[in-house]
Amino acid sequence: QVQLVESGGGAVQAGGSLRLSCAASGFTSSSRITAWFREAPGKEREAVAVIYPSGASRSNAGSVKGRFTISRDNTGNTVYLQMNSLIPEDTAMYYCASDTTISPRSGIAWSSPRRYNYWGQGTQVTVSS
Repeated sequence: QVQLVESGGGAVQAGGSLRLSCAASGFTSSSRITAWFREAPGKEREAVAVIYPSGASRSNAGSVKGRFTISRDNTGNTVYLQMNSLIPEDTAMYYCASDTTISPRSGIAWSSPRRYNYWGQGTQVTVSS
């Protein structure tokens, strides 16, 4: 059974940093993409960043570029989101999502929630001014 478990959220002041973790288990394939999304109250779920099996990554240039960095450990089973220079607008529930590289959803853009078959329960990030 595939599981994604996020951790590392919390409350910080503007300008602070947090590192979120997403621990994956139960996957039978190591070839998968993993992304972070966030959802603020009253807003649509927004893609933050993605990391590919090669280690290459992309981020949402509009909102977090230059401040957030996605990475993973050597096993590929834990993916991180380093968040620096946090602003109140970053307040949201942050979700980890993953899927195998080859799937019926392979043609869907990485930034679409529909690309991912597996989701974590989310971790709350609150940034105060």
